Amino acid sequence: MPASPPGRPDLSHIVKAYDIRGTVPDQWDRPLAELFGAAFAKVTGADAIVIGYDMRPTSPALAQAFAQGAALYGTAVTDIGLASTDQLYYASGHLNLPGAMFTASHNPAQYNGIKLCRAGAAPIGQDTGLADIRALVEQWAADGPPPSFTSVGTIRRRDVLADYAAHLKSLVDVASIRPLKVVVDAGNGMGGHTVPTVFENLPLDVVPMYFELDGTFPNHEANPLDPKNITDLQARVRAEGADLGLAFDGDADRCFVVDERGEPVSPSAITALVAARELAKHPGATVIHNLITSWSVPEVVRDMGGVPVRTRVGHSFIKEEMARTGAVFGGEHSAHYYFRDFWNADTGMLAALHVLAALGGQQGPLSELVASYDRYPASGEINSTVDDQSARMAAVRAAFESRPGVSIDTLDGLTVTAPTWWFNLRASNTEPLLRLNAEARDEATVAAVRDEVLALLH
Repeated sequence: MPASPPGRPDLSHIVKAYDIRGTVPDQWDRPLAELFGAAFAKVTGADAIVIGYDMRPTSPALAQAFAQGAALYGTAVTDIGLASTDQLYYASGHLNLPGAMFTASHNPAQYNGIKLCRAGAAPIGQDTGLADIRALVEQWAADGPPPSFTSVGTIRRRDVLADYAAHLKSLVDVASIRPLKVVVDAGNGMGGHTVPTVFENLPLDVVPMYFELDGTFPNHEANPLDPKNITDLQARVRAEGADLGLAFDGDADRCFVVDERGEPVSPSAITALVAARELAKHPGATVIHNLITSWSVPEVVRDMGGVPVRTRVGHSFIKEEMARTGAVFGGEHSAHYYFRDFWNADTGMLAALHVLAALGGQQGPLSELVASYDRYPASGEINSTVDDQSARMAAVRAAFESRPGVSIDTLDGLTVTAPTWWFNLRASNTEPLLRLNAEARDEATVAAVRDEVLALLH
């Protein structure tokens, strides 16, 4: 292994709660990637691992260095090459191997990162191995890396794209739907790699947008959660007279939907729609939703005879609850969708197939189909920059907690609930921001609640 610079580095800026992420090469580089590979092999104790990477210019070299680090530790490496994050989860689940995905998701081009999982796509976060990996890398970077094992592991390539696509299509019957015209905005991300294979031989007229793999994101950021990044898709859906539009983020693990009018469909409505379909197959099953999803989600789950379970925001919490409860499905407001049939991992592509199957299995437009799943007006997520997060949160709590009929909970940030409205206020883990989400029975109430909270913040 290469010599490391003297002094113990502080990796707290790049080792996040659920992944590794930072700018290349100033925050991390190939030598650190190699140490991360060795540390991952040691912490998982695995004889073999699987890795994949996205289309960012720095991804292949970082993945190669990581593989070399794991191999020098004696671990066999299966390299699936270019992949979406959920394609890597498929490989981890199908091959039953720990996995590493090189991506910075929707972050700008100068960023890169690693999403790690144990065999069967089980998540690795701060409390489940990531802190141990960080500590080893910091130690080895300062004191010198461990000696190479006498038996160096092999590194071999394996293409799983066709198997991944076949697995997804085995879970949802899309082949028998009516023909649909769908515009797909891949944002120059990994959707341009996976969509052609997954949608092949389906009754779909696909209009591709930005399918060229380009980690510099020349057209727009690959973050469809920001409304400005789906304006091209909305316009194209209207121009083409398409039945719907789909937008994927950079590593194609999240999917956003717009209807035939070019109007965005709330991820909560997609969560409710998919939940209803899964509960039709698995009566009485549990469905997980985070606390920012709409009231519509638990209502639809109960209407279908299922059991809704509310969790904190974040994939590690969702996946833990899925495993604990045996839930069939889980959804988040950020368009992450988790499936028991997919090792409890998140896959936007499988959610997209459910939407296509639901729409193509009846004659009405998507706007009518989702109307019953999108019952209440909401504010969307509003970010406010504040000097003192704790003080502002306390001020908001003090303003609401003594009001009659109001309940307070602190499962994740501050949630205030009344008979006709609710809001959640959460601190960002990485920025001096407070994030507000509000929902109510009518537009006037949601606007009044939103404005009152924002006035208290500012």
